[in-house]
Amino acid sequence: MNIKAIITGATGMVGEGVLHECLNHSEVESVLVINRRSCEVKHPKLKEVIHKDFSDFTSIEEELKGYNAAFLCMGVSSVGMKEEKYRYLTYDLTMALAKPLAKLNPDLSLIYVSGVGTDSSEKGRSMWGRVKGKTENDLLKMPFKQAYMFRPGGITPTKGLKNTYTMYKVMKPLLPTFRLLFPKYISSLREIGLAMINAVLKGYDKKVIEVPDIVKLAKE
Repeated sequence: MNIKAIITGATGMVGEGVLHECLNHSEVESVLVINRRSCEVKHPKLKEVIHKDFSDFTSIEEELKGYNAAFLCMGVSSVGMKEEKYRYLTYDLTMALAKPLAKLNPDLSLIYVSGVGTDSSEKGRSMWGRVKGKTENDLLKMPFKQAYMFRPGGITPTKGLKNTYTMYKVMKPLLPTFRLLFPKYISSLREIGLAMINAVLKGYDKKVIEVPDIVKLAKE
């Protein structure tokens, strides 16, 4: 099976890294990125659709047909944000895309990027954890062929990519040491991308993918 993937968040660090791995992987046939602004990447496999309103994908539904994978990498920080706004940007916008994808592509494997500390109970003290937990839970209830919730922690960046967060640029010399000390919490951006591709191609026995699972999947 060759992968035909939709990617969101390609103008952010994780999405850019996943796009990079997809474009360089022999079993990824084509990629559609949906962005509010251009990711400024050119490649024979790549098609980009600029779409301003992520609350409504009705106008581009025809563009969404014919794909068998979706890597939802779009996200925002909750710092300084009220829960209602964070829920809209995190939960509502994700579901606005997931619903037409489920309707249009019954054989689609969906992967959603949340993060270490996501609260599956939806009842914890962490606001962002509850919102991410609800997003994960509701995506897992949808009629996709497969759905996996990726929970990366600290990320070793991929050299040469432009959307690396400043924090990771500053910490890059220390990340190998941190990874040795805290292997359950740090993976590379390359491993995240490869793990997503392998989850689609080969499946996995867990639906919630923590950092050790990401590392394992990347090697398969």
